Amino acid sequence: MNSGRLILVINPGSTSTKFALFEESESLFEVTLAHSAEELSGYAKITDQFHFRKDLIAGELDRRKADLSRIAAVVGRGGLVKPIESGVYEVNDRMIEDLRTGLLGQHASNLGGLIAHDIAQTLPNAKAYIVDPVVVDELQPAARLSGHPAIERISIFHALNQKAVARLYAAGAGKRYEDLNLVVAHLGGGISVGAHRKGKVVDVNNALHGDGPFSPERSGGLPSGQLVDLCFSGRYTQAEIKTMITGKGGMVAYLGTNNFREVCSMAEKGDRKAALVIEAAGCQISKEIAAMAAVLSGEVDAILLTGGLAYNESFTNRIKGMIGFIARVHVYPGEDEIKSLAYNGLLALEGKIEIRKYI
Repeated sequence: MNSGRLILVINPGSTSTKFALFEESESLFEVTLAHSAEELSGYAKITDQFHFRKDLIAGELDRRKADLSRIAAVVGRGGLVKPIESGVYEVNDRMIEDLRTGLLGQHASNLGGLIAHDIAQTLPNAKAYIVDPVVVDELQPAARLSGHPAIERISIFHALNQKAVARLYAAGAGKRYEDLNLVVAHLGGGISVGAHRKGKVVDVNNALHGDGPFSPERSGGLPSGQLVDLCFSGRYTQAEIKTMITGKGGMVAYLGTNNFREVCSMAEKGDRKAALVIEAAGCQISKEIAAMAAVLSGEVDAILLTGGLAYNESFTNRIKGMIGFIARVHVYPGEDEIKSLAYNGLLALEGKIEIRKYI
């Protein structure tokens, strides 16, 4: 018998706020609120967006006359906490502090746990959780070496969606995720490409701090020497350099917009610069996929493309044309993060999954 418990899911991304209300496993509604670069430009750091995004969610819940008293779990996307094991974590004071201060950096996913906790505090029977945060760390030892001991490579990527899509593919193929070698590329406001070996992400680019392909708003891996010159040129503050890498880099730096559909429309109308940026993005993503295939010694069962940019068939076909020789390519447009968060929240409510403590 359906208990009627509701699960509120909150997934803040770099260019959008997505949230949904589930009754057990059934989605009642899902909302995606897009945020333009101009809309977010007035906030100095990610946590400054807390009230802006929370109020949008609260307003929509009120407009839809949601029965908040029935919410038993508020599940937020995990943020840049310290490296932890994959799983479900109840939001506690230590986690809140690390999310607020940006222990490992500033990212919109930090707001997931913060907003979830704040909303849960106002409800009679709700608890707040995060699931598979972006700092899930399964790197093999060799992947941690950067080239200099002063800088260690760390695991920051779209763990929730990469894991969800990998498991979705495995189920469709009638196999276990833990038995497969996959390369999964999340193509969104940030881009991460992971080498999944038998259920573990053994190597992945740092999708936040300047590694891998450029994206709608991130610069990706920049030439080190030239970046050092910019840092000491006197033209930029430390904060401005960091924003150049994450927030105002990539497509928005080249074209003034972080909206990939707008970029594609510009190219279709004959904008040569936009067309070149799209070509370069496809090339960089393809090179990263090939690099991760090498990590797996070429033993790749499938390549999975997911995220918002994967809705553009022309773009995914461009990538397929470059890396299709490695393995068969499957496209999962958008992401399964909302469903995955809700599913894990339901498992937590039913006591079917361990609820981990963040320490």
